[in-house]
Amino acid sequence: MDEEYDVIVLGTGLKECILSGLLSVDGLKVLHMDRNDYYGGESTSLNLNQLWKRFRGDDKPPPQLGASRDYNIDMNPKFIMANGNLVRVLIHTDVTKYLSFKAVDGSHVFNKGKVHKVPSNDMEALKSPLMGLFEKRRARKFFIYVQNYRESDPKTHEGMDLTRVTTKELIAKYGLDDNTVDFIGHALALHRDDHYLAEPALDTVKRMKLYAESLARFQGGSPYIYPLYGLGELPQAFARLSAVYGGTYMLNKPECKVEFDDEGKVVGVTSEGETARCKKLVCDPSYLPGKVRKVGKVARAIAIMSHPIPNTDNSHSVQIILPQKQLGRKSDMYLFCCSYTHNVAPKGKFIAFVSSEAETDQPAIELKPGIDLLGPVDEIFFDIYDRYEPVNEPTLDNCFISMSYDATTHFESTVDDVLNMYTLITGKVIDLSVDLSAASAAEE
Repeated sequence: MDEEYDVIVLGTGLKECILSGLLSVDGLKVLHMDRNDYYGGESTSLNLNQLWKRFRGDDKPPPQLGASRDYNIDMNPKFIMANGNLVRVLIHTDVTKYLSFKAVDGSHVFNKGKVHKVPSNDMEALKSPLMGLFEKRRARKFFIYVQNYRESDPKTHEGMDLTRVTTKELIAKYGLDDNTVDFIGHALALHRDDHYLAEPALDTVKRMKLYAESLARFQGGSPYIYPLYGLGELPQAFARLSAVYGGTYMLNKPECKVEFDDEGKVVGVTSEGETARCKKLVCDPSYLPGKVRKVGKVARAIAIMSHPIPNTDNSHSVQIILPQKQLGRKSDMYLFCCSYTHNVAPKGKFIAFVSSEAETDQPAIELKPGIDLLGPVDEIFFDIYDRYEPVNEPTLDNCFISMSYDATTHFESTVDDVLNMYTLITGKVIDLSVDLSAASAAEE
């Protein structure tokens, strides 16, 4: 271990593994360590016995739940947008050859007390029970504008500069009511709160286009895909990739003490009496607690069920977004459900997550609007974890720290953090113009 590396990465969470893979592919010499004896850090995947040990101590899971090894329960489950940046990163690094994806059945939104399929184009808008007749026509016009919009073609802009016009102003032009704006902003554009309304509309229009293009790609009921056997496959795939490029992985390394020189710059990491030297360090917040601050908490419920979530067209995998306004909250609530069809549970079993930015210390009460949508559950677990973000200055200490995972059940914010970190570390912007058909296994 007493060697010099370009970069040492601490923690095998998803963000750290993606960065480790990207940096290895760039030709950097990478050492990747984790204090745990398993991959994944906060985004690890547990079997049934591990889940029980974590939440119920020494109790044993009831036998009717099936074999422990048939469960792959992701601790930070997030669906992947079929044409989104994570898929582009996976293709860019060629890690797709280690993974099999399957399309996700459903994408739904909670509106006025009911669960509805998210309409994503002009034809679906006309059929959606979310809107009345006249509102449907207005929404259809807006969807057609978004579908036809090309940033490079002013003829499609209808005289509006979307880098200046706010989302609120653009929507006002089409006369859409608050209810419609709610599902467009939160379930299609995947904004986490209502700040986007005062920001330039271009970002929202691009997000809507990404949703529609992702949906069209696999002709399924949602724009999302998910790996067979769950997200736990991703860190391991990146570990294999890193090894191909000469990177070194070490699990079960206790302590992992980061060493600094007199100027406060990182010089290496010590574990078990040996020090590996490095020029730069990448890690999750738990490895450098003095360089991060707490910015919030995530509340979540994990349920094991024997049926799909009601009112989702019998979807065996589905996301439901509950926009903040519908619940009188400051931020959205998310439902994630996956099942034996993605090999994350034994036949006939479903895993559901309800998650949200915590606004109280009582997850069972706070998450009730989401839990009420699940129907009967076999078992349910509650959890709250703190969310951290870095406060250090990477140009001074050469430490690049990821943000904790948020409550979203899709990958868009996670991959943005990774791409920003990549640029900070290398000074380069990653080229994500790849052939998207390389991840076509999802049609299985």
